[in-house]
Amino acid sequence: MTAFVGYKENLLSQVKLLELISKLKPNNTYCFLRWNHKVSGIQKFTEKTITNDKFPMLEGQIFNHEFELRWKYKQNNNYEVLFLSINDASSEFQPLGGEWQTEERQAYFYPFTETRFPKDFDYPDNLHIKQRYFLDKTTATVHFIALTVEK
Repeated sequence: MTAFVGYKENLLSQVKLLELISKLKPNNTYCFLRWNHKVSGIQKFTEKTITNDKFPMLEGQIFNHEFELRWKYKQNNNYEVLFLSINDASSEFQPLGGEWQTEERQAYFYPFTETRFPKDFDYPDNLHIKQRYFLDKTTATVHFIALTVEK
C-alpha cells in the first residue's frame, strides 16, 4: 500500500461534491459535518446522511479504514476537497507533491460529561476510532491527520 494525498484542482459545486461522495461510499464509512451553529457528531454514513438540505455547511468529512475525504466551504456554494488514502493514487484527484508515509495511533473520545465540546456531540458506542498521520517521507513532518476506523 502506498499513501496518497490528493486534491481537486477546481472548487466543486454542491452537486459535484455530492456526486463525488456517492462514488466513494464504501462499507463501514462515517461522516462528521460542521455548520456555523452546530456539528453533526460522528454518524454512520448512508445515502441519506448527506443530502441537499444539509447545505451549505462549512466543512465535512467522510472516512473509513482506507481513506478520508474532506471538504471546506470556499465561496458561492463551492468547496475545496482533499483526499487522504492508504491506497495508491486515485484518478479522481491531483496528487499533492512529495512522497507520503502514514502512522496510525489510537484515539479516544471524551466522555459525554465533557464540557469543552458542543452540546449533543454524539458518536456510535461501538466505534473504534484512530488517527492516521500523513508524514512527508523526506522530512518526517506531519502535514495531515485523518480520522480512521479499525478494520
